[in-house]
Amino acid sequence: MRPRIVGRLCISVLLVSAVVPIQADTQFRARKMTRNDVPLGKGQCDVRLQVDNEVEVSVRGDLVSIRTISGRDARDDGSECNEPLPTRDIQGFNYEVKDSRGEIRLLAEPSRRNDFQAIVRIRDTPGGEGRYHFRLSWMMTGGRPDITRRDPDDLRRDGDDPGRRRRDDDLDDRRGGLAWNNATHFAGPGRGSSTLTGYGAQRLMDVSVDIDRGNRIQVSFRTDSGRPLSFSGQVIGVDGDTIKADVATDDRARLRGSMYLSRTARGEVYRISLDATDGQDRLNLDWNRR
Repeated sequence: MRPRIVGRLCISVLLVSAVVPIQADTQFRARKMTRNDVPLGKGQCDVRLQVDNEVEVSVRGDLVSIRTISGRDARDDGSECNEPLPTRDIQGFNYEVKDSRGEIRLLAEPSRRNDFQAIVRIRDTPGGEGRYHFRLSWMMTGGRPDITRRDPDDLRRDGDDPGRRRRDDDLDDRRGGLAWNNATHFAGPGRGSSTLTGYGAQRLMDVSVDIDRGNRIQVSFRTDSGRPLSFSGQVIGVDGDTIKADVATDDRARLRGSMYLSRTARGEVYRISLDATDGQDRLNLDWNRR
């Protein structure tokens, strides 16, 4: 065969291989979760694996696909979902590492660009297999009613009764819930600390909290370093006097987790706690009103 023809064949093979997607070495469906401890309105997938060396894991719906980069193929170790990961725009997505002995990090959140797959890289450097457990969670449509999204026009359609509206607002205040037709702002002094893996602790002082009608939340702390520590995200629920929000740091690190804000009956925030991670580093925060 002539060298020119051989060269053309090689190029053709390379082009074909470039467009054919890489197939998973291991693939399985997570079983249906039988536990009942997941809050109403929350979707959750717990992916548990035995990993030898290095793999890339993708989760789409309840299908877990694993590409082996080096070492033996990974094994399922009891993965389960209460609902499949949605194949559409996801609200309140969160990623947590529950168990690991090596490096594990989220490479990509589900989006239209990646066909709504969560992609995680695991690198297990110690010898033999290691157990890894990561959790994906999100808000489910049709779950707990979103009391902060109610439009003022809905109140007018309830009979346009100003007296009734005032009584409803007073009832909201007594329950410690968010007012349906008002933004929320709180600012005040306090003390606390935040601890970041590898960087130690820093003191927290004054805080500012803003929640708009669309459930968006901004929280900023004054610190002893002079640089504010700020978070932004979405309110995902209210339980008694406690607001729960899914937030991320407003910096390049983008550590993410659940923030809990406890309030008095007058709506004043008296405690804030947070446990956030990017899959490798972890940020713990605890603040109390002074």
